[in-house]
Amino acid sequence: MVDIPETWPPEEPQTAVVPVFPLANTWLYPGVVLPLHVFEPRYRQMIEDSLDGPGRLVIGTIIEGHDQSQSGAPPIYAMAGLGEIGRHEKLEDGRFHVLIAGLCRVRILEVPSDRLYRKVRIEPVVETGPTSESSSSLKEELTRAVLLVNEELPEDKLDTLPVGPLADLLTAHIDVERPVRQEIFETLDAGERARRALDEFEAEKGRTDAEDEGGGEA
Repeated sequence: MVDIPETWPPEEPQTAVVPVFPLANTWLYPGVVLPLHVFEPRYRQMIEDSLDGPGRLVIGTIIEGHDQSQSGAPPIYAMAGLGEIGRHEKLEDGRFHVLIAGLCRVRILEVPSDRLYRKVRIEPVVETGPTSESSSSLKEELTRAVLLVNEELPEDKLDTLPVGPLADLLTAHIDVERPVRQEIFETLDAGERARRALDEFEAEKGRTDAEDEGGGEA
């Protein structure tokens, strides 16, 4: 589920060791609300431990080609999303339904863990914004594109978002290959990230238009 941030920017964390939840083809963007169904014993333990502490954890994206080892310890990309448990429901059998609120991008380095789940040391990264000259036009382009891929998002709320979160919303809604999505995710210059997202959006739109035209031929 991709949501719109209530406030921006989110609080920036300090360097710390936190649990990591590796997932295939999943990214946690700042300001995004990610629903998770937690059923494996190690991740149930992770949620229990997190609820006893600050409630923060990393969603690590599994590197393409290693999805089959998700039940083990698959490699994950070195930049990931730090989140915080915003809401949780513990079921009678010990499973959890949780909502993870994305806080920020972080670089991660795996460290030894004394628990069933893996842990990483996080290092916050600094994002830079686009120039004031390009910000306005980028916001207009991004808003139009986001509304085309998801008409349910409120336009008045989109107008309040900076370029970076708008680029993230667009990236989250378009169909791109995993390495490309990760490259966009890792782009800390918000203006460049926006242009990359818009380029991929236009490419996807072009493919869709071509398919529609081809399907209409007699």
